[in-house]
Amino acid sequence: MKTQDIFIAHPQTSEQVSALKAFMEALKIKFEIAKGKSYNPDFVNKIEESREQAKSGKVTRVEKENLKEFLGL
Repeated sequence: MKTQDIFIAHPQTSEQVSALKAFMEALKIKFEIAKGKSYNPDFVNKIEESREQAKSGKVTRVEKENLKEFLGL
């Protein structure tokens, strides 16, 4: 059975990294280790702000039949 679930862990020590790698290998779970920059903090803040707005109901809903008008097409 395949699943679309993705888990993102943030180990803070080399021991945690080693333990996670050993755990994944023991269970024969495919994994990758990303070595790169994290997201731009301003971008992350905007996303978090948008999530909070959505939670509090500050959204604009557009019915499908009104979509072209809403987009100005």
